[in-house]
Amino acid sequence: MFYYVLLVIFASNIINDRIVMGLKNRLFWIAAVIAFALDQLTKLSVVQSFDLHQTLPLIPGVFHLTYITNTGAAFSLFSGKVEWLRWLSLVVSLVLVAIALWGPLLSIWEQVGYGLILGGAIGNGIDRFILGYVVDFLDFRLINFPVFNLADSFISIGIVCLLVGSQKKA
Repeated sequence: MFYYVLLVIFASNIINDRIVMGLKNRLFWIAAVIAFALDQLTKLSVVQSFDLHQTLPLIPGVFHLTYITNTGAAFSLFSGKVEWLRWLSLVVSLVLVAIALWGPLLSIWEQVGYGLILGGAIGNGIDRFILGYVVDFLDFRLINFPVFNLADSFISIGIVCLLVGSQKKA
């Protein structure tokens, strides 16, 4: 619990601090911090409120909150491959930080897209390093979709932003 409180305090200080205002690719950093904080706060809420495998139907048969653990990648792909996925999360995060710090000024779509991907990668990466698994809880049953979390969603939305941005350039 203390760990999560520190993360939220750190994230809010970065957004409000002048450090972000002076950084190149400012929207990248803001998107990353918001995505990371929302991911970790929702996971904390689920872990504290649910027993493992407990489900709460919000729209019965359509959308439930279901607490499960996942040793795979987004949407339960590559289940049981936590060892290499934790290192992949770290490498992706470091590459994205390097691009934002030392690369060119990114378009708005690129800043938001890469920022959301970074926030999601760090959110799931920290879970993998600390817990050995990722907490998933968003359960769309109508389409029989794998249970996922906000970090997975942010990564997917980030990819869509990059695709939209690449179409704007073309």
